[in-house]
Amino acid sequence: MTALHTDRLVLRRWREDDLAPWAAMNADPEVREHLGDPLPREQSDAAVARFRADLDRRGWGWWAVEVRDTGAFVGFAGLDPVDDGMPFEGVEIGWRLARHAWGHGYATEAARRVRDHGFDVLGLPEILAVATAANTRSRAVMRRIGMTPDPRGDFDGPTVPGGPPRRNVLYRIARDTRA
Repeated sequence: MTALHTDRLVLRRWREDDLAPWAAMNADPEVREHLGDPLPREQSDAAVARFRADLDRRGWGWWAVEVRDTGAFVGFAGLDPVDDGMPFEGVEIGWRLARHAWGHGYATEAARRVRDHGFDVLGLPEILAVATAANTRSRAVMRRIGMTPDPRGDFDGPTVPGGPPRRNVLYRIARDTRA
């Protein structure tokens, strides 16, 4: 599995000591605002197990993100095939940071590095991103990394199974249009 580096961040394999801060992020209602209800520890740990398995199997997926200077875990970023049942196919980019890491440009920095890895190493022709329409912070990151909205792919869907539908927006970037 490849670790990715930026000037300030390391995107790496998940470690045992990431589980508690990851669970704290997933229990934070502000972090989960656009994702659904806070997750219990068991679900949070199960997600990390899936992330590890995907990284081991494919060599790419959802990496843990840490601040290079301090080694502090601040969230995750990565790429993953779009879930079955979505109204489009492809590989999706995403990120999620702990609240204390918001406002430092980490999401954009990690997303740029992940985008470049997807195009330059994995050879992806296109990368997608999905967010709820109300998630202005994630949509700003999408724009900053060169993605553009594709309203034809917007859809209403529940954030959690059985939950109320929310408007979701689709963004795209093609390898040959990257700035």
